[in-house]
Amino acid sequence: MTLVGYARVSSVGQSLHVQLSKLKHCDKIFMEKRSGANGRRPRLTDCLEYVREGDTLVVTRLDRLARSTLHLCQIADELQRKQVNLEVLDQNIDTSDATGRLLFNMLSAIAQFETEIRAERQMDGIQKAKERGVRFGRKKKLTPEQIIQLKHRRKQGTLIKTLMQDYGLSKVSVYRYLKENDSLLSE
Repeated sequence: MTLVGYARVSSVGQSLHVQLSKLKHCDKIFMEKRSGANGRRPRLTDCLEYVREGDTLVVTRLDRLARSTLHLCQIADELQRKQVNLEVLDQNIDTSDATGRLLFNMLSAIAQFETEIRAERQMDGIQKAKERGVRFGRKKKLTPEQIIQLKHRRKQGTLIKTLMQDYGLSKVSVYRYLKENDSLLSE
């Protein structure tokens, strides 16, 4: 049975020192300085490939291990499949016993609940803002007059490439303006 530690900080300017001092009892430690947001953490992948049946993966906090509840559940499933225990030092979780597994599952469920409640509140806020007339998305780059002019120039045979340069637009934007219904311009 090997104790395998994993330590991570989000940016290069942060220090792993605190986590490493808590993980000093581990037989092997994987560490990296990467944000969890982009999804690519090669040392975590190496760590999860390294652990074997009977090993224990040790982290200081759950947020150092996973970037979301879904990701945490995926890692937990992989560890369970490999028969590897998880120990979270700061939150006093150890999945090698029934109480630890219960606590881990409760914390995961609570985290998922918080995520869903936050999403619901966000959608409520967006809906209320729309009802007040707030428009979302990027502001149109061209005025209604410029859109009319762009459409007229295209009908006259002006190349899309030329329109892109003249109006500072991407090809997709030029086509979007050309497709736009003229009745929208009067809003």
